[in-house]
Amino acid sequence: MPWQPELDELEKRRTLARRMGGEEKIARHRAAGRLPVRERMEHLVDPGSLVEVGGLAGTGQYDARGQLVDFTPSNCLMARARIDARPVVVVGDDFTVRGGANDGAVGDKFIFAEQMAQELRVPLVRLVDGTGGGGSVKNIELKGHTLLPKMKGFPSMMRTLSTVPVVSLGLGSVAGLGSARVAASHYSIMVRETSQLFVAGPPVVARTGQDIGKEALGGSRIHTRNGVVDDEADSELEAFARARRFLSYLPSSIHEPAPRSDTGRDAGGDATALRRAIPRNPRSVYRIRPIVETVVDAGSFMEIGRHWGKALATGLARIDGWPVMVLASDPYHYGGAWDRQTSEKSMRMIDLAQLFQLPVINFVDVPGFRIGLEAETEGVMRAGVRALAAMTQATVPWCSIIIRKAFGVAAGGHQNADRFNFRYAWPTAQWGSLPIEGGLEVAYKAQIEAAADPQAERQRIEERVRNLTSPFRSAEAFVVEDIIDPAETRSVAVEFATLAARLRRPGTSAWGYRP
Repeated sequence: MPWQPELDELEKRRTLARRMGGEEKIARHRAAGRLPVRERMEHLVDPGSLVEVGGLAGTGQYDARGQLVDFTPSNCLMARARIDARPVVVVGDDFTVRGGANDGAVGDKFIFAEQMAQELRVPLVRLVDGTGGGGSVKNIELKGHTLLPKMKGFPSMMRTLSTVPVVSLGLGSVAGLGSARVAASHYSIMVRETSQLFVAGPPVVARTGQDIGKEALGGSRIHTRNGVVDDEADSELEAFARARRFLSYLPSSIHEPAPRSDTGRDAGGDATALRRAIPRNPRSVYRIRPIVETVVDAGSFMEIGRHWGKALATGLARIDGWPVMVLASDPYHYGGAWDRQTSEKSMRMIDLAQLFQLPVINFVDVPGFRIGLEAETEGVMRAGVRALAAMTQATVPWCSIIIRKAFGVAAGGHQNADRFNFRYAWPTAQWGSLPIEGGLEVAYKAQIEAAADPQAERQRIEERVRNLTSPFRSAEAFVVEDIIDPAETRSVAVEFATLAARLRRPGTSAWGYRP
């Protein structure tokens, strides 16, 4: 074999690369409840589908004769693979080499992975277990100068976000650029107790006088409640399963439509139960998720962002096999009124639907924007207007089911008034510019105060006006197109999803994607 020395050299280098940070560091990594990066990749993707790219990148140590004596591999691993038989790109940090710091990645492997996903038009999954973009303080001494922050890879990350599905898993103590990579995703996950996310970690924060541990500073309980991260899992294996499930609803890129499921198209529950879903007392709450799960295909609702923006339950589902985006008011939180977080969550989900051409089905019970000092202080109107802008800019097919309240500017954004949309109301619905309870005191103040019995007069006026607010009166005037028996909701949703599937227009979005 004339090339046997070179083949032997190749195998030697592959062996050294597979050592990662060495047995001791790998053992410490496992002791912390975390899997080595190659095992993470193997658990995430279809068995036997991994094709590593750039596995020989690293830093070699040579003797006086120029012979390799040792090798430190790059702590950025990337590969092509398959998930549910569809191609993907996976990129992962190796924490056992320089703590996953970006300066240990060698070259532009992060950027290369982003470009590979873009050009191949396949989803990108990031397994993030590293730190910032400029490396450690020790690296300053090694290089002899400091780096000027310029976010070299960020433009590529934004192009990826506007081209293919991006999932990021925060799997360790992630700071700086690592945190940005997690947040700059269509779907992000952290693992309870074993992963944290920060702008800067506890040692840096301590210099500000705040002595706080890493879990209290940036654990999943914080970031899944503030909207930085979408979801949390109890284990890495559960996180991998959620990532695979998320991708199953989406196309491989913006250049093709999302696939229809060949199985599991049965209804999610007894449609007649929807007739009892809404209490007659308008102040009583009810559970929105069983309503959603009854209308969509059985077991198909994947909720996203359950712990933040709680007045709106959002997620992906299927209707007769067709993937859709679900928005659903949750009266357990502010009666369904939109606060700043809910507005931001709505915008995020609408942008996702628009990018990948997912029809939207919107279950509406919105008494308006949240009111009061706290709402005004947090700037609810600015966030609310941004959410309404996202809805107005969206061109995907849209279906609104008004199940109870629709009041004020927030409810006015239940769909775009300049487009044809599917819209149905249940007999339980009520709507207006503001609720009667609040408007009577203003509109009839003088009449009520002048009455011999103000309370009785108020009740008489309210009864008279409430009779005029029946959704059937609105239907007579064609204010609402159709009122349906709640038990019919599944059938109208199936018609919507079937017709909407023909209208999907894959291609580049006019404004990209806002993470």
